[in-house]
Amino acid sequence: MELAGKTALVTGSSRGIGAAIARTFAANGAVVILQGRDQDALARVHGQILSEGGKASVYVADLTILPDIEAMRSKIADDCDPVDILVANAGGSFARPALIEEIDPLEWNAAITGNLTATFLTVRAFLPDMKKRGSGNIITLSSAAARKPYPVAPVAYAAAKAGVQIFTQDLAAQVGPFGIRANCIAPETILTERNEPRIPPDRLEAMRLQHPIPRLGRPEDVGQAALYLASERSSWVTGIILDVAGGAVLV
Repeated sequence: MELAGKTALVTGSSRGIGAAIARTFAANGAVVILQGRDQDALARVHGQILSEGGKASVYVADLTILPDIEAMRSKIADDCDPVDILVANAGGSFARPALIEEIDPLEWNAAITGNLTATFLTVRAFLPDMKKRGSGNIITLSSAAARKPYPVAPVAYAAAKAGVQIFTQDLAAQVGPFGIRANCIAPETILTERNEPRIPPDRLEAMRLQHPIPRLGRPEDVGQAALYLASERSSWVTGIILDVAGGAVLV
């Protein structure tokens, strides 16, 4: 029960990686605050945590809209203990892979807003209270897409996630003196309930063989990495980019 007595907010926790992190934290003693935009999906994760003996609550908000975030922060402050662990996981791929000159500017803006800006606004909302209390732990989510170039790639998504990485490292440098740590997880392809059905079997096999550890990632792999960064086992670790990539990113 490494997180006993801790309150953890996990954004984008209605499914996939966020849901896995939330379940892992709850199984290790944290009181988990779930956030997303899909009320039904959040209810399913909430039910799973409760059925396994964990504690969780649910908040619906759009993290690209500052008033939504502020309203959520205020309600969490009224309803819950202070947030000890903030996992800024919410994001996604809002732009198709394309040559740079063919990228739709609207898709570019959506990728930057949905990943980088949402992370910034979330951290901005909860950081003052952590500073005031002199403690806190922030974990952001990047991607292997930000760690290596591809000939034709989701460039907007990669650029946004690369921004999350340097944002996290700057954050770590600023908040360390206040007793706050900040680290970033960069997963490679993770077989979430959304990803796996979209990848043809032959493509799955080719992708598997690209990894020194020859399999693709599972949401639980990221959950365990987040648990390490959230726990006291990493008490002198801050400002790192942790690749959860089966060796596919070797830098």
